[in-house]
Amino acid sequence: MAFLIFVLGLVIGSFLNALIYRLNVGRSMFEKHSICPFCKHKLSWLDLVPVASFFILGRRCRYCKRPISWVYPLVELVTAILFTAVYLNECGMWNVECGFNFNIQYSIFNILFQLAFVSMLIVIFVYDLKHYLILDKVVYPAAALAAVFQAMQGRFVDGLYGVLLLSGFFGLLYVVSRGRWIGMGDVKLGLFLGMLAPFPETIAVFFLAYFSGAATSLFLMGFGIKALKDRVPFGTFLTFAALTAMLWGKELVEWYFNLIGIYSSPL
Repeated sequence: MAFLIFVLGLVIGSFLNALIYRLNVGRSMFEKHSICPFCKHKLSWLDLVPVASFFILGRRCRYCKRPISWVYPLVELVTAILFTAVYLNECGMWNVECGFNFNIQYSIFNILFQLAFVSMLIVIFVYDLKHYLILDKVVYPAAALAAVFQAMQGRFVDGLYGVLLLSGFFGLLYVVSRGRWIGMGDVKLGLFLGMLAPFPETIAVFFLAYFSGAATSLFLMGFGIKALKDRVPFGTFLTFAALTAMLWGKELVEWYFNLIGIYSSPL
């Protein structure tokens, strides 16, 4: 079953690549045919086999011979890995066999929602990394879906606390700095991530995002890739932190609380 989930992740990852491209150029996500972004030639199914086509074609378009970005197979592989991690994590949480025989409907329900959230986070991550923009048409539906999910989990109020912590704090930074320290897109993203990782898991999102962002920025500046004045797509670090918190947020928060001596009871 885990292998099938991995294959599903590869297929969904291929779809997410097409979606990210179409969102950028204004094409409908419901169009039947994918095209080469350079020569605009319609791609056949042989050109679209996840990961495999990238290497079979020699990393170049079959028609115009322009190089294909490494982003495409990476998105497919990362999606497959995260889908499998979500599945195995859910099986472990419910102490059920990861195979065709497990029939706990609540667990299946959780998996489907979490796979949808993983897909949305990947779209936000890649789009912000490539275009320095967080799209309303992705964030708002994602936030609404997360609110529905937490309401059905009985954690809607915790989600509101998470939204207040993330979106509220980012909104304050935006107002105080007049948009120089953080973008409005990050404020909107806080609506989704705060609801996706309800309080106290939001704490893990907050610290992981700033720690990973600071570490990456120092690395890039140390190698002369970025300067202090250059922009960094903070949404990518927020989505990375949210993915981590979605899988291991409770454990991370409990570890942190134990470390600073607040309390040691399980969340």
